[in-house]
Amino acid sequence: MGTVVSLTVPSTSGEDELVAATAVVEQLFAGLDETFSLYRPDSEASRIARAEIMLPDASEDMRRLYADAVGWRLVTEGAFTPERPDGVLDLSGIVKGHAIGEAGTSLLALGLRDWCLNAGGDVLVSGSPVPASAGAGTTVSGSREPWRAGIVDPADRRTLIAGYPLGGHPEAKLALATSGSAERGDHIWAAGGGTGAGRGPGTVAGGGRAAPAFRQVSVAAADIVTADVLATAIVAGGMPMLDRATDGWDIDVLAVRAGGGLVATAGFRR
Repeated sequence: MGTVVSLTVPSTSGEDELVAATAVVEQLFAGLDETFSLYRPDSEASRIARAEIMLPDASEDMRRLYADAVGWRLVTEGAFTPERPDGVLDLSGIVKGHAIGEAGTSLLALGLRDWCLNAGGDVLVSGSPVPASAGAGTTVSGSREPWRAGIVDPADRRTLIAGYPLGGHPEAKLALATSGSAERGDHIWAAGGGTGAGRGPGTVAGGGRAAPAFRQVSVAAADIVTADVLATAIVAGGMPMLDRATDGWDIDVLAVRAGGGLVATAGFRR
């Protein structure tokens, strides 16, 4: 779906480790793209959209992710949903986070403990950019140097509006996801209302023509699926969904209002 994926590891990692890690990540993303991309006419998702196959007859992966997306629709009170306003099943709002999480699990299985995986601006980390063997920055409590993620200004992609530390100690959040209209246009549909006016395959949330309250929302969480889904849900559901999300989940949020102002939870203000 045109997503750029990058993997960053400390310089002490061996060449064989890097080759194996890259191959695993590439294979996983390519496989999921073949199944879930609505940009590919031969994908399973496109065949479902054309009613060539029905969801009960779809693959186990398709049915499982659909069930996960429906679960998120329930807990976000409809701000996140797996169907577009035209009724087409569209799981792109959850599949990228799923892919990043699966790739992270594979990297850990390969024995890599320190890495940063970035897929289209959504980030999942493990460990620290400073190898544990180097000892640099390691405290008595076991904390290490965190990875530092930057959040771009939706009004000027050359500048950052904030930074956020990921990983480095056991209680740290490991994932950061950003949703909004700055990169891909209005592909997120506002919750509630009429038929909507979003564009292209992408996460949809209800229908609706109301102007979104937020142009961009970034969410830091313990896992990438939670971060990605809630960032999209907050863009779709506005301030009421932001309040529900911060009350119901252990997350930090930085939201850019349509007029340019910022709303930030304590973690981002720090």
